[in-house]
Amino acid sequence: MGADKAFIDYHGCTLLARALDLARSITSRPCIVGSREKFAPFAPVVEDIFRDCGPLGGIHAALRASSTELNLMLAVDTPFVSLVFLQYLIRRAQSVPDATVIVPRTHAGWQPLCAIYRPEFADPAEAALRAGQNRIDRLFGEVRTRAIEQKELEAAGFSASIFRNLNTPEELESERQRQRV
Repeated sequence: MGADKAFIDYHGCTLLARALDLARSITSRPCIVGSREKFAPFAPVVEDIFRDCGPLGGIHAALRASSTELNLMLAVDTPFVSLVFLQYLIRRAQSVPDATVIVPRTHAGWQPLCAIYRPEFADPAEAALRAGQNRIDRLFGEVRTRAIEQKELEAAGFSASIFRNLNTPEELESERQRQRV
């Protein structure tokens, strides 16, 4: 992207501010997984225990720091996810108390950074990280995973396009242009 995505302006606010506003609408205690130095002014920060291991390292650290049963992981660069969708995701998680992970799966694949994790996911995550295996979706076959398939998402009124993320300046500009039309 050429800059930290968290601080990219999208429709008048940063992606970080948007994600935090969304998170604060469902919890009074949102946390940011990242650098304390960079993010402490915005919300409580959890730093990775296993550094430079990608999103799985962040999920692991968040779960180790959490005292709650349901833990929403939401990537900062997914500005199309709505409060209505997150409420739906939480209801689905509450309806399957034996599932360790509740995660959408579209035709494009798993959406592990817009998913709910229970604390017990931290143990297999840690084992994978210690083994140098940093892919989140590999663990979904090892734990009780409740996939919310694209067909189910669509039946509930959600498009798979809500999981689009902004990874490049071109994607950001394209989305800005699309929104102007």
